[in-house]
Amino acid sequence: MDNTQRKVAIFVDVQNIYYTTREAYGRQFNYRAFWQKIAEQNNIVAATAYAIHRGDDGQHKFQSALRHIGFEVKLKPYIQRSDGSAKGDWDVGITIDIMEAAREVDAVILLSGDGDFDMLLDKIGDYGVTSDVYGVPSLTANSLVEACSVFHPITEADLL
Repeated sequence: MDNTQRKVAIFVDVQNIYYTTREAYGRQFNYRAFWQKIAEQNNIVAATAYAIHRGDDGQHKFQSALRHIGFEVKLKPYIQRSDGSAKGDWDVGITIDIMEAAREVDAVILLSGDGDFDMLLDKIGDYGVTSDVYGVPSLTANSLVEACSVFHPITEADLL
């Protein structure tokens, strides 16, 4: 299949990418350059970024920038528990959306290092859908790397 005709859906685990690139490199991921690279080689039919809403100006500007690039931004409230722990992950929402999209695309592109998605990628592979994962190599679960069709290491060249 000619890659320019490959229909893809992009899913971004924003918190995972933010924290892993910050921990490994002390910098932020360049979403605009990423989008341009993917769009040159694929037909992007859907792109969703999953983030936690804390209501601060910096996050609002970042979310607006993602929307301007072309992402749909889904927000979930940040919940601080009484014991001091926090809740705010999108694993189930991302999983449901990927399962829905797998019916309509040739490939799923996931930006995350979270090993919880390994079974999901195995499952969509059963449907003939390939999966590309972008993650920080030292902070991406081995099970996720093994489950995806192609692993793309996020390097300093991919950062702002």
